[in-house]
Amino acid sequence: MEQKHTISILVNDEPGVLARVANLMGQRGFNIDSITVGQSEEPGFSRMTIVTSGDERTLEQIMKHFHKLIDVLKVTHLSSSSMVARELVLVKVEANPAARSEINGIIDPFRASIVDVSPTSLVIQATGDSDKVDALIELLKPYGIKELSRTGVTAISRGSALAKV
Repeated sequence: MEQKHTISILVNDEPGVLARVANLMGQRGFNIDSITVGQSEEPGFSRMTIVTSGDERTLEQIMKHFHKLIDVLKVTHLSSSSMVARELVLVKVEANPAARSEINGIIDPFRASIVDVSPTSLVIQATGDSDKVDALIELLKPYGIKELSRTGVTAISRGSALAKV
């Protein structure tokens, strides 16, 4: 059965590492649903969070291939245990002054905020899991989405739980 998998990869912070990881996925026919990269808690290392889909056999193959890359130090299957996963979205919607209070009422339950205002639009910022972000986008569509940018998922194991390596 195909399901989503969130994988964390600790890598050397060097040029070309992201390209090698993405190429590995593409050459093997594995799709990347989202990928985020940033500094880790260790100087000189970056952490990649990759969301992909597949069955257990596909996941096993992906993990084995990651371990073979020279710049990869650690591969962790985060979705195998309890994790915290978040995504950031910025949405620019058409908003004349009359629609602004209505839009405020929509974004309030999502704990979203307005981060830019112009005479004809608003930019809304929200964070949360992918389902929450999807739901907010659906509710904003009737107002006319002019532009949308999502970060992709970033995740970490919850509390003292250790994810499968």
